[in-house]
Amino acid sequence: MAVSKYAIGVDIGGTKTSVSLWTTAGELLAKSLFKTEGGSAEVLDAIAAAAAGLLEGARVPKSSVLGLGISCGGPLDSARGLILGPPNLPGWDSVPVVALLEERTGLPCRLENDANACALAEWYWGAGRGCDNMVFLTFGTGLGAGLILDGRLYRGVQDLAGEVGHVRVAEEGPLGYGKRGSWEGLCSGGGIARLYEEETGRRSTTKEICEEARAGLPEAMKVIERSAFYLGRGAAMLIDILNPERIVIGSVFARSEELFRPVMEAVIAQEALAPSASRCSILPAQLGEELGDRAALGVIMNTKEMKT
Repeated sequence: MAVSKYAIGVDIGGTKTSVSLWTTAGELLAKSLFKTEGGSAEVLDAIAAAAAGLLEGARVPKSSVLGLGISCGGPLDSARGLILGPPNLPGWDSVPVVALLEERTGLPCRLENDANACALAEWYWGAGRGCDNMVFLTFGTGLGAGLILDGRLYRGVQDLAGEVGHVRVAEEGPLGYGKRGSWEGLCSGGGIARLYEEETGRRSTTKEICEEARAGLPEAMKVIERSAFYLGRGAAMLIDILNPERIVIGSVFARSEELFRPVMEAVIAQEALAPSASRCSILPAQLGEELGDRAALGVIMNTKEMKT
């Protein structure tokens, strides 16, 4: 089958939605960004209009577009193309987003959990290039994982593989993903902010806490070191269970790697099997601000049609 020349990526977020036009070689041609406002029907109408506008503006015929990839937070059912009520998209309950966008755009569409989509993007174009076994950790507002195992994206039976933030790694800790001591409660932007508030009685953003830690403020350093400890403990668990070649970590870690790495590596050295740990590189995500858009592109690039 001939490989098409273009693809469209759609990243649906609770605040903003982006629609981007790419070559299948990974070159960004044009992008539209708008607020995720109104119900699902209004947002899907806006996505379809933006996609049509990008194609018209770039003079790209629809016949040369491989398809449209959709990245969205879960829960969802990628096989049936359903968004199943993500907490950041109130009212999006059992929305058949793939069928509705195919109807609106006339293009083949594919849906993927955002952590899985980000894993695909880093695997194709970022820190995961060239390896067959990789874990991507979001480490943003929450904590989730995308798994590339034996050269394939692994989703699990219900698209719930990689929900590592729900795993309890400590008996006590801030509430995250519905329970105290969860990995998300200790290793996420929201978790770090709650740790800081528990330590100091003050509210602050994760960015500000990291800046305080760089400046040597003891309370902030204590919070970051605690989070880094559990980042290492969780990473050691993944190393022992999955024996990956790389663990790629986004967002907070990618922006503040130097604050987390020393403690994280020390814990991995203590906790993980030495042969497995020696073969696993822990790397920051490379795609930066492009990650969300490339994640959506990665969804359509991962289709069987593209691989044939």
